[in-house]
Amino acid sequence: MHPRRSAQEVLLCDLCETVPLQSHCELCNINLCVNCAVKHLSDSSKRHKVVPFLHRKSTNYHKCPDHADKHCEIYCEKCGVPVCSTCALFGKHKGHDVSDILEKFSAKTESLQKDLEELETRIYPRYKEMASNVETEKAELETKYGKLTTDADEQGEILHREITAIVNRQKSAIAEMKTKHLDALNKNTEEITQKMAELKQIMSDLKSILKLNDVSLTSTYKSRNSQFRTLPPKVRVTLPSFSPQKINKDQLNEMFGSLSPLSINTEHGDTMKSAEAVSSPPVKPLLDEPRVTATINTGYNFLLGVSCLSEDQVWTRGQLNNTMKLLNLQSKLLTSIQTKSGNWPTDIAVTRDGDLVYTDHSNNTVNLIKNKQIQTVITLQGWRPRFVCCTAGNDLLVIMISDDLKQSKVVRYSGSTEKQSIQFDDQGRPLYSSGGNTKYLSENKNLDICVADYTARAVVVVNQSGKLRFRYTGHPSNTEQSFGLFSLFRYTGHPSNTKQSFNPRGITTDSQSHILTADFDNHRIHILDQDGQFLRYIHCHLDSPLGLCVDIRDNLFVAEFDTAKVKKIQYL
Repeated sequence: MHPRRSAQEVLLCDLCETVPLQSHCELCNINLCVNCAVKHLSDSSKRHKVVPFLHRKSTNYHKCPDHADKHCEIYCEKCGVPVCSTCALFGKHKGHDVSDILEKFSAKTESLQKDLEELETRIYPRYKEMASNVETEKAELETKYGKLTTDADEQGEILHREITAIVNRQKSAIAEMKTKHLDALNKNTEEITQKMAELKQIMSDLKSILKLNDVSLTSTYKSRNSQFRTLPPKVRVTLPSFSPQKINKDQLNEMFGSLSPLSINTEHGDTMKSAEAVSSPPVKPLLDEPRVTATINTGYNFLLGVSCLSEDQVWTRGQLNNTMKLLNLQSKLLTSIQTKSGNWPTDIAVTRDGDLVYTDHSNNTVNLIKNKQIQTVITLQGWRPRFVCCTAGNDLLVIMISDDLKQSKVVRYSGSTEKQSIQFDDQGRPLYSSGGNTKYLSENKNLDICVADYTARAVVVVNQSGKLRFRYTGHPSNTEQSFGLFSLFRYTGHPSNTKQSFNPRGITTDSQSHILTADFDNHRIHILDQDGQFLRYIHCHLDSPLGLCVDIRDNLFVAEFDTAKVKKIQYL
């Protein structure tokens, strides 16, 4: 027994060794006085658990299997097991490197707690989300496959009795594909559910080990977290489509149409980063003071939008002007193209191939410009296309409003084929405001879909599946603040110093998954992280910022409405 622990002496603090102890840290297994307890808790690198000394947990030492009267109070570094003093000095562990069992116990306890926290807060929720997404996909099968069946029925009604047999064969093929699709999803669900059950058991075992406070169990624990960071394979299914043909009685089998094959592919599951990797600093930190590196005069009366073709070339569009202009950083006009209808474009975007896309609300079309030739790829009925963006997968995301101005939605297209429609949340409530034509959108690096909803005065962000992640309605305070290194700089040059409510217009994202949105009335840009947390403002003497885009090097281009200028800003 330590001399300071004898019955004849007052028990003293393990750290200062001068003041009587009052507390005990169960994580580090040390005794503390009042002052040392405060200093100990100030160490934020660990999740210390300081309790009154009399309420401390007793440490359960394992009895030595070779010496019944001895407890294993020493840790053999070579063998990785607790041993008694006799084994360490004279037995089979003689000459091995040893260490204090309580220090090893403390480190392992902390490791167990970290594993449990990661499983509970990060890994298990991802499995749960995957299972929910598969269930959602299964719930939508009836509607999607029902549409295929309806298409086949409509074509069959035109051909009447002569094609009854063909219609039945098509229905049978659809039903078979649906069964295969459902079987694949059920198999995926079973695999995820099995893994979730394993995770629950591991978490339960870890809680039991921590509760028992058993040195042997704690010391011999082997983490399996790395095994579960690689998520289960995800089933990716391409739905078949029905392609009707004009009726030709001599070639009914050929002309009726055909279903594309059902494609069921299993993708390798993503490997989640460890908690340490997730918390690592960004590759490109924000600059303390963003700066304007170029200014482009567009020549419009009022500038509405900008889209990057490269680091030094941008497409622009103006109000009440049917000409889209490609300009360089020196304001030189490189190319100009007029819309097919003669009306001004509602929005523009550049594809991954460098082609220009524009929406036209006058004839409800989405158009692609390739080699200066305009091709209409989407024509809508009952809906009006508004703003558009191109995704990392080379799809088009189009935000549109209904003809009666009562509904809004985001639709994903692959070419001219609709792949996804996003309109309501899980409770059936509209995600986006009704009415109002101004809703910009962008896809984030993490595949979230970000919409700046001007009428709702909010940025609405959903994940790739269309589930609501968060709404950002502006920073709580309209006064400039300082956030450590990311201090906010003031702009006093604009005629009005009065802060208005949040008024989001243009929106874009960068390689760091930052979300940037233009606060039109307050003449500034809001920067958010991918989870909707406010990081800072960009001012740079902006005047009514509207359209935004980011190039491949994360330079921000801002279209100013009143000045009709595009400002190139370095902020990372």
